[in-house]
Amino acid sequence: MSASGHIVLLPGDGIGPEIVAAGRQVLDAVGDFTYEEHLVGGASIDKSGIALTDPVLEACRNADAVLLGAVGGPKWDTTDPDRPRPEQGLLGLRKGLGLFANLRPVRPSPALVDASPLRPEVIQGTDVLVVRELTGGIYFGEKGREGDRAWDTCVYTAHEIDRIARVAFEAAGRRSGRVTSVDKANVLETSRLWRETVEKVASDYPEVKLDHLLVDNAAMQLVSAPSHFDVILTENMFGDILSDEAAMLTGSLGMLPSASVGESGPGLFEPVHGSAPDIAGTGTANPLATILSVAMLLREGLGFAQEAGRLEAAVDTTLESGLRTADLAGGGTSEEVVGTKEMIQAVAEAL
Repeated sequence: MSASGHIVLLPGDGIGPEIVAAGRQVLDAVGDFTYEEHLVGGASIDKSGIALTDPVLEACRNADAVLLGAVGGPKWDTTDPDRPRPEQGLLGLRKGLGLFANLRPVRPSPALVDASPLRPEVIQGTDVLVVRELTGGIYFGEKGREGDRAWDTCVYTAHEIDRIARVAFEAAGRRSGRVTSVDKANVLETSRLWRETVEKVASDYPEVKLDHLLVDNAAMQLVSAPSHFDVILTENMFGDILSDEAAMLTGSLGMLPSASVGESGPGLFEPVHGSAPDIAGTGTANPLATILSVAMLLREGLGFAQEAGRLEAAVDTTLESGLRTADLAGGGTSEEVVGTKEMIQAVAEAL
């Protein structure tokens, strides 16, 4: 049976329309999908005055998956709290779709090993999935300021920890069967609850090996021995920091996909990089992070693991052939620098 489903496309701002077009082209190459396209972010502000309208959110709720390009740009930058900002569209999607788990895979392509700031022998064999809790913790706790005193409160419930832990254990069961839970249980009470709850969840997954790392040790080991990790499970703020650290193992933000998922309903799939308004319309944007986000959409969102694997292999094959977009070009004699459309076409042909 051919891969199929109903996808909402949210191109957004900057290079978003160009890279989402890439995502649609490769989706058409692996299956039979139907699409709806809607405005979000700055483009939605320009038309409707807000970054995410109720009809667009409802369309996303009724989809099988949502593919987002990027939002934001200097045109909509403001310090006025009463004016809409493009990022409110992304936050509205996460809340409106109940997306509490952010998945960020880090798997340096063999052809781009030399692009990493780390030595090739250090990152060789790295294949990490960071599972970050997305809607709790210090970012969402009570905060305030009185005179020269300020506070941000970190709060977690056992339910919030249980549900994100299960996402990590389920993912590990499909991978190498190892979960590293990151916390600061030697200092923080929320981390002690985190560790206790993760231990309870682990008893339901006897085939998965669990270990714990304090966050400072985890940060050190990510750059000294990244290939030792399989699935990293962590709370919101620690995950924010560690996933960006892990991202640099690949050498380019233009290669990094992500997914945000909930307990039910459609997931949101998007590249990690921003809207890059400085290169919008020049035809030079790197579409590979979006194409790899489509692979996550196929695997995590729709259950088409075989098609996702084919797409990831096609990206590796294309890079091994020497094709590079400008952000990936390192000056090697075997490299050929190409634009967005040429890279999309090469991946489609490799499929």
